[in-house]
Amino acid sequence: MFDTQVYAAKESDFRKIYNELMSLLFKISYRIVNDEEAAEDLVHDSLIKMHEKKLVFPSMDDAKYWLIRVVKNASLNYAKRKIREYRAYERVLKEDQRKTDSGETELLKAEAVKYTRSALEKLPVNLKMEYAELNYKEIGRVLGITEGNVKVRVFRAREQLAKLIGEDDVYLPQ
Repeated sequence: MFDTQVYAAKESDFRKIYNELMSLLFKISYRIVNDEEAAEDLVHDSLIKMHEKKLVFPSMDDAKYWLIRVVKNASLNYAKRKIREYRAYERVLKEDQRKTDSGETELLKAEAVKYTRSALEKLPVNLKMEYAELNYKEIGRVLGITEGNVKVRVFRAREQLAKLIGEDDVYLPQ
């Protein structure tokens, strides 16, 4: 009876596996990692792992499918790790885009808020009621008026506020 088993630790079988499968395994890895050097390293690592475990396969096809699975998984893990590394570098190297206000800007903003609140107090009661969480339709229901009437009141309130505040007198951040 002819022995078809493939012994990964046996030099002649290992050489046969290497010669027959290296090209295929490299192509699989390269398509995933898109880096020749990394693909070659991943394939070699997989072959070394097979050799060190002294695996015995019932046939050359079994060795082939085992190696394809190992190379594919190693390549996917490598690609994921590279993406994580890239994102980490991006976060570290990215400049802080947040704007910090100068003391002068903070003071101007505080004065604008104070001035606007003062102007709001001067509006007639029917124009300054606060319903911040409600939309126009809901405000109309609460007040017993139409949505259109609510829009008119808001427009009038804004007009009167603009007159009271004066566009040049208040700091408005961009």
